[in-house]
Amino acid sequence: MAHIGKRIADLRKNNDLDKVYSLSEAVDIVKKSATAKFDETVDISIMLGIDASKQDQAVRNVVNLPNGTGKTYRVAVFAKDQKAEEAKKAGADIVGGEELVEMIQKGDMPFDRCIATPDMMALVGRVGKILGPKGLMPNPKLGTVTMDIATAIKNVKGGQIEYRSEKNGIVHAGIGKVSFSKEALTENIKAFIDAVVKSKPAGVKGNYLKKMTLSSTMGIGVQFVVE
Repeated sequence: MAHIGKRIADLRKNNDLDKVYSLSEAVDIVKKSATAKFDETVDISIMLGIDASKQDQAVRNVVNLPNGTGKTYRVAVFAKDQKAEEAKKAGADIVGGEELVEMIQKGDMPFDRCIATPDMMALVGRVGKILGPKGLMPNPKLGTVTMDIATAIKNVKGGQIEYRSEKNGIVHAGIGKVSFSKEALTENIKAFIDAVVKSKPAGVKGNYLKKMTLSSTMGIGVQFVVE
């Protein structure tokens, strides 16, 4: 742990954490300062000018990142008959109905995202209290309750990510890996910011994007603005 502490201290010393960098500079700093022995995730964090206590100012949606996330998502699908076959052909990791509910009730959830056909939602509702707090509940607004199962699976596997504002008004997401090219990371970051801007609640006045920070898993946070 001492080594990690020294590394972070060195990074802080060599970079002005109070300075607001350009996006290009921020990506360079994050890539250069990621020295862990694994391929670190690049995270974006945006402080929004919303009143997080108001339900109508909550920000939640999905975005398809042009270059994916570098992460492999495991997908569970609630479907039956023909739709279950479609899900299997489209690359779903788990497909089922009653048996999938039983797995979840036992705490066996080897998946990262969950999709369902509309006719299966009554069944899914039985495990809503388990899936909901984990952010795994299928939602028609997010495209995860649909009859177009193949497209939904393709989107999730291809780098579609979900974002939601937290109690402190911050949204954050992993938008790639440090091994990505600077261009690929920049494209993903801009796509994410554009999506968040388009999700701006109607009741929000004043400065919406208050502060944006980029970091890697083991690195420092770098403030930036998009030129």
